[in-house]
Amino acid sequence: MPVLDSTDRIAPRSVLRHRPIGGNSAYTGKRSQTTISTPMVKRASRPQPQIAETPLPADEAAVDELQDETDDDEGGNDSEDDDDGAAKTHLQIPVRRVNTTTTAKTLPRTPFPGAPSHKRFFLRNAHPLLYLGIGMLGMLVLWTVLVSFISWYSTTMDDVHYGRPRTYQVDQYVGHNESPGNPSHFIAINLHGHIEVIEFPGGDASHARIFLGPQLFTSNSDLVVVTLRFVDVNGDHKPDMVVNFQGSQVVFINDQGTYRPLSANERPAVEQFLQQHP
Repeated sequence: MPVLDSTDRIAPRSVLRHRPIGGNSAYTGKRSQTTISTPMVKRASRPQPQIAETPLPADEAAVDELQDETDDDEGGNDSEDDDDGAAKTHLQIPVRRVNTTTTAKTLPRTPFPGAPSHKRFFLRNAHPLLYLGIGMLGMLVLWTVLVSFISWYSTTMDDVHYGRPRTYQVDQYVGHNESPGNPSHFIAINLHGHIEVIEFPGGDASHARIFLGPQLFTSNSDLVVVTLRFVDVNGDHKPDMVVNFQGSQVVFINDQGTYRPLSANERPAVEQFLQQHP
């Protein structure tokens, strides 16, 4: 019949609550000589510390307070570990949780310095006809601005020289009651698009005559400049009056001390003369 052997050794408390440990331990009969190793499984009776999801940086004051709490925990746990035959090998640092309910601020995205922009990429891969179209559009705008400037400049110069309504004046000896030093005075005027010529024979306003010219129907016809010149167009050695406007000419024949419109029989010869002497 088997008999149980008695022994004077007292089983440590760690045997009652078996916890596998990571290393080999040598038992000498005294708990003070027991080699303490890190347990592979934590004791279930002790509360497990909560693991923080996002640790926050701590300043020096927080570190000192945490160190004091750690020292207190070590002092209280030493007595309990001595009774249980195990020691706490590492400390769990309590940290505060970040309030995840607050809305996170999103910073603006900064492009990488070396990365090409979309604009450069678009221009680099653009079709050659695009550049041609942009150039033609620029030339059209430049031409429009240039034409507008030339028109404005021409109108301004006409206003300075001929005024409004357009008026042209000249003195000329034509053989109409003139005396030495008193030539006839002629005024050509564009009055609302209607051309008129006023003659003061020999400078005498009491014998003034008015010669009616054509009516203009073009745009801005009241701004057309009218000028006069005197030349013998029919060979009778008398200066005839030629009215010039917009590249056209109207001839008045000097006859019997006054001027008259050009007749149909005289027109071919006069037109030939004007072509030869523009």
